[in-house]
Amino acid sequence: MPPNPLTTPDPPHPPVSQTTIPIAGLHVDIYGLAELASLPSPPSSISCLWLHHPRGRRRQDMADIAHQVVGAYYHAPSRSPNSSSSSGGRRGLIAVCFDQRNHGSRAVCERANGAWREGNPTHALDMFGVVSGAVADTAHLLDALPGYVFGGERGRRIEHNLVLGVSLGGHSAWQVLFAEERFGAGVMVIGCPDYMNLMQDRARLSKLQTWSAADSGASFFGSRDFPDALVSACEKYDPKGIVFGTREVSRAPPAAEQDRIRSVLDSRIHGKKFQVLSGGADKLVPYAAGEPFLDFLKTAAASWYKNGAVEIEDRVYEGVGHEFNAEMRKDATRFILDAVDAFEKESKVASKI
Repeated sequence: MPPNPLTTPDPPHPPVSQTTIPIAGLHVDIYGLAELASLPSPPSSISCLWLHHPRGRRRQDMADIAHQVVGAYYHAPSRSPNSSSSSGGRRGLIAVCFDQRNHGSRAVCERANGAWREGNPTHALDMFGVVSGAVADTAHLLDALPGYVFGGERGRRIEHNLVLGVSLGGHSAWQVLFAEERFGAGVMVIGCPDYMNLMQDRARLSKLQTWSAADSGASFFGSRDFPDALVSACEKYDPKGIVFGTREVSRAPPAAEQDRIRSVLDSRIHGKKFQVLSGGADKLVPYAAGEPFLDFLKTAAASWYKNGAVEIEDRVYEGVGHEFNAEMRKDATRFILDAVDAFEKESKVASKI
């Protein structure tokens, strides 16, 4: 298994309430329900932060970031119930985490969570299954969660969703934003939007026989280590595959290609906010693996797709390896709270109109 990237914050943040509920066959940890109930007037609108954990970890490992974000939302001086700048009783925030497939309470095969170097010949298939499975599980739970949490309380609804994922969870967070229209923002921590490129580079470093320097690894795709079925799945679910298929990423596509891509982006990520946090010295998920697609996305958002209102914050932490450290946590917390505030302001404007 990879090293745990979830370093314990120092000092630890004050805890918020945590409730575990079995929902649709899964154990789901929900943070902030007591804080939600303690507001002066129960909010009708709720923002929900979905937390996706790393490979080899479990849902409980995301508790620290849940406490940090939800605690900052409810306990910061500017957000106290008596503060004039508080969101008052208008909006609440909760955080939700569940075990990824084959992890924690859902573990069925320990070897399947290992990499090629750890003796797992189906590493690429296994990991992609967990990643895309997390997206499907999130959508399923999103449908069910309000009924379990709010029951018959009329008018209570989750109308704004965000996702934060780390490592394996960072890959699935990318896919969630491209798959689910109900998500407006996401934090991708040491994750990658181009699974094919990430695995091709990992195959090279793992010295797999299916990776050949003669063709720069092109024949790796369609091999036993990355079969055609997985290539097709990447084209269907992975951000780079959705936009470019198996072709190379074009940072500045020609006008005719821009029209095609614009339609794809409109249907997938129009108006969404992205924060990408990467370790400059990360060897497991190197920034370079997703850099071509990220450069394309940033260029498009700043130029020919500017009307798409996509916001991208891209931060690389020099000297930082495969970890989610205190500085990254602080930046992620700020981004999430700003995104919740922005949605609240947009909702108020929309209601007046």
